[in-house]
Amino acid sequence: MTQGFQEAVDSRGRRRSGSGFIVRFALILSVLAAALIFFVVLTISSSNHLMNIDKTSVSNIPSNILPSYSTCSFESFDGQTNLSGWFFQTDNPITTVIVVHDAGSNRLPFGVNMIDLVEQLLENHYNVFLFDQRNSGESEGDVCNYGYLEWQDVMGAIAQVRMISVTKNVVLYGIGTGCTASMLAYDTLPDPGLSEADLNDYSYEVRRLGFDKSYIIGMIFDSPAKSSDDYIRARVEQTEFLGNITQNFVPYAIRLSAGESGAVNLVAEISRIQIPVCIIYGGHDTFIGADKISQIVEERNRLNISLTVSRMIPGAGYLESFKIGKDAYIETIMTYMQSYFIASS
Repeated sequence: MTQGFQEAVDSRGRRRSGSGFIVRFALILSVLAAALIFFVVLTISSSNHLMNIDKTSVSNIPSNILPSYSTCSFESFDGQTNLSGWFFQTDNPITTVIVVHDAGSNRLPFGVNMIDLVEQLLENHYNVFLFDQRNSGESEGDVCNYGYLEWQDVMGAIAQVRMISVTKNVVLYGIGTGCTASMLAYDTLPDPGLSEADLNDYSYEVRRLGFDKSYIIGMIFDSPAKSSDDYIRARVEQTEFLGNITQNFVPYAIRLSAGESGAVNLVAEISRIQIPVCIIYGGHDTFIGADKISQIVEERNRLNISLTVSRMIPGAGYLESFKIGKDAYIETIMTYMQSYFIASS
């Protein structure tokens, strides 16, 4: 009888042990589910915070300082966003430089001092087109996508310049996330010389633009990252709660909101494009990383040294090169422009 009682106790004990395992397992699952929900909510919250940044107003510039310009209003490539810009036209222009500003900036990325660069370009017979991307300056739009939607604004700007300028081509000048927007716009265009059948692989909206990659004859990059996601990762890590954890997931959420499936490998794209490229960056850039940008320059020089001009501005941080070394900055751009784009005899 004692033995039977012991077996019952053991039996009840085993049942209790099995029940306890289920409870513990359910508890672990509940904690994991709660952590996952918290992580997803945090990622979405950070993404919304980064995308819903306030517009920065365009600096007021005295009329006696600003060169003569025409005000432009035009549509982004999406056909839904009205954009605003300034077109500066010079005599006998060689080409037109389109400035593509960084996220959170506007058509005057360097403030009033930007006019010094504009004047240098105009004096050397290069038109300049400054415009506000969506959710910037005087343009419409209420979200910032760090280049993943703004490439459509670049396409709209190119189409606008093509309509109002006598020049036959453009140079894209990307600053910060403007590098991403510029490369995505370039990649969207067809290669030159495609057959009618091959062109049919592109959307009607792209084909009706009437120009291809050959319309972009050069690119200037101020602080290019190795990946288009790097601009977002750096902001998440520096400004968002638990950003060191979510930095690799927030870029995906922002890309998803823009309908972009993958990040742009900027180091590969910039290194390989067969057009003249100028790269400028700060030697003290800890945001993107001066060492990482140096790797882009090295790879570009390895593959296309004859089509490359680069300049590192000592002591300058992220997007501080113009402010810290304005003369060297402008000199680099003018050397680049006059090396590859000169008036035909």
